Amino acid sequence: MVADIIFYLFATITVVAALGVVSVKNQVHSVLFLVLTFFTTAALFVLMGAEFLAAILVMVYMGAVAILFLFVVMMLDVEFASLKKEAARYLPLGLAVGLVILFEMVVIITQIHIEPGAAAVASDVPNTLEIGRVLYTKYLLPFEIASVILLVALIGAVVLTFRDRKLAKRQSVSKQHARTREQAVELKKVASGEGAS
Repeated sequence: MVADIIFYLFATITVVAALGVVSVKNQVHSVLFLVLTFFTTAALFVLMGAEFLAAILVMVYMGAVAILFLFVVMMLDVEFASLKKEAARYLPLGLAVGLVILFEMVVIITQIHIEPGAAAVASDVPNTLEIGRVLYTKYLLPFEIASVILLVALIGAVVLTFRDRKLAKRQSVSKQHARTREQAVELKKVASGEGAS
């Protein structure tokens, strides 16, 4: 009974916070509502016994993605009013796509069934251990391919954002290592009572 009350409490907060993300006018408040949505969703995962997903949600989404959104919103001076006017033009199309996705989700959820030959996971095995076991045995190749794709995307993003500035001063490591003592040190004989020019 208590678990049900806590579940409905967190579920209600999640829905209200998600509505706040898309309805408030202040972008910083929108990001803060997004953080609250992630937190309450992580609490729901804990209630369902999926503590690994809850930890990932807190560490990755709350700790990185939402804070990145917050910094981008605070640093960039974006005309959000014009963006909202442009978004209003595509509202009917967005609602149609949303209804199609909702219909597909309902069809998928109502058609879920457990295969007769599927082995049940032992209740004494932690789900984090089971996820790791499945991920690094059965799905090792897709996992490695996804990591290579993400690495290539990261390198591509760095290459695309790199700009060669001609006035920027850069060091040449090979020239620094090739310098001799005569090139680097200049001895001056200064007379007593006089400063070096």
